[in-house]
Amino acid sequence: MARPSPGSFRRPDRRRPAALAAALALVASLAVGCDSGGTNSDDGKGASSGTTKPTAPDGSSLPASLTGQQLDWSACKAPDDDTAAPGADWQCATMKAPLNYDKPSGETVGIALVRKKSTGDSGDRTGSLLFNFGGPGGSGVSALPQSAPAFATLGESYDLVSFDPRGVAASQGVRCRDDAELEKAHGTVDLTPDDAAEEKAYFADAAGFGEGCAERSGKVLPHIATSAAARDMDLMRHVLGDDKLHYLGFSYGTELGGTYAHLFPQNVGRMVLDAVVDPTADAIGHARNQTRGFQRALDNFLKADGQKPAAGSAEIATLLKRIDDKPLPATGDRELNESLAETGIIQALYSKESWPALRSALKSAQEGDGGELLALADQYNDRDAAGRYGTQSHSQRAISCADAAQRPTPAEARRLLPAFEKLSPVFGTFLGWDTAGWCHQWPVDGERKTMQVRADGADPILVVGTTGDPATPFEGSERMAEELGEDVGVHLTYEGEGHGAYASGSTCVDSAVNGYLLKGEVPDDGKVCS
Repeated sequence: MARPSPGSFRRPDRRRPAALAAALALVASLAVGCDSGGTNSDDGKGASSGTTKPTAPDGSSLPASLTGQQLDWSACKAPDDDTAAPGADWQCATMKAPLNYDKPSGETVGIALVRKKSTGDSGDRTGSLLFNFGGPGGSGVSALPQSAPAFATLGESYDLVSFDPRGVAASQGVRCRDDAELEKAHGTVDLTPDDAAEEKAYFADAAGFGEGCAERSGKVLPHIATSAAARDMDLMRHVLGDDKLHYLGFSYGTELGGTYAHLFPQNVGRMVLDAVVDPTADAIGHARNQTRGFQRALDNFLKADGQKPAAGSAEIATLLKRIDDKPLPATGDRELNESLAETGIIQALYSKESWPALRSALKSAQEGDGGELLALADQYNDRDAAGRYGTQSHSQRAISCADAAQRPTPAEARRLLPAFEKLSPVFGTFLGWDTAGWCHQWPVDGERKTMQVRADGADPILVVGTTGDPATPFEGSERMAEELGEDVGVHLTYEGEGHGAYASGSTCVDSAVNGYLLKGEVPDDGKVCS
């Protein structure tokens, strides 16, 4: 199981328009290819000598072979699943970027892009609007065509553009295990070990995952940190012909956007960060935030169901313990173990519209049937009915561990457990162990302890926090707005449930975001929407 993601919009969210929900559900499993027979249809909107040229970390210019490249946009082909058909208006291209920005003239990596050109009059075109839908590890090349109806208004003024970040899907996506290995791990490894034997198996599995990444994707593993993806975005901005980067980032996409703003404050245009990762949290702090966030969402679910949160949580914790002792029969010959049961609960808490499914699944589990919770866990784990898994969890872990320099030991995680269990009797044990298990014996060192987002001199950045967000708790949005700097971070509160506010049904939020992106109208700092 992947840890609860700070921004994986692959989970179904029925609050959003149907096309957006489909995209977010399938972002890891679908891929949109390019028709290699296409011709360059850039219409003169490629790299412009008038834009600020991207630089390497030492400040030197990137080679002209990269800054002067013209993207060969061609018609996208849809994957086999006809629900993902992007339509005739979608174009794909591949941008070359340095594999290692410290050696910008060396080997390159291909970054897959997708776009839909502005539908408005040419004189009304603002530029390109770049999207990141979260993860880390989510495929923007798959997600944007799926979710395009939600962004139709924005598409009148912008070319809508997204991409697979380095190490993701079509951009040399990381793969660490095959389907059979994943199935075995999900079925046998206890993510909340109860004794020395289970603890040994847990950390052996964690180390084995990293070894698999090194064997299958070792070439790119050292070069997929968020800072490198942010540098790719600046090269993208230049190659697309934009003086400034206009950007809409969700969840992990807020971490990527904040990192970009820190590295290139002078190049920030209209930027929106929604469902915000706390920039001040280290690996342990992030796990602590999520423990609070998911327990808060569970409390809200229980209260809406007419239950007292403490009593309801205790009942769920007892159910999980019973499943740990004896897994429940589920679909076919499969079983629901404790780890998969907890995964299913986490999956349903990402959206208020999934609460009825959670209510039904918990009732069925109490009655001895694990099928519904297992189905929710399969959605989270990106497993289809044939037992095939997507690779977002591989990329998510690899990018997270390339970022995180803090590596708690098993002994440190063990000492954290009482505090985490006090925060949540349901999620505390899992997330407490996860502090050490996630990057255990990872083959690549992490880059930093916490992200740097200070962006003095940047144009205003709109930061949107949802009070009931389980994966990126609301407090992180307040900290992001503060850390971006005075007169840069502008905070907008959405009093609601779920992971993300834009296109969630709030006219107030949508109006504020659209007004900012389309007209440059900056909302009042501290504005509240319900």
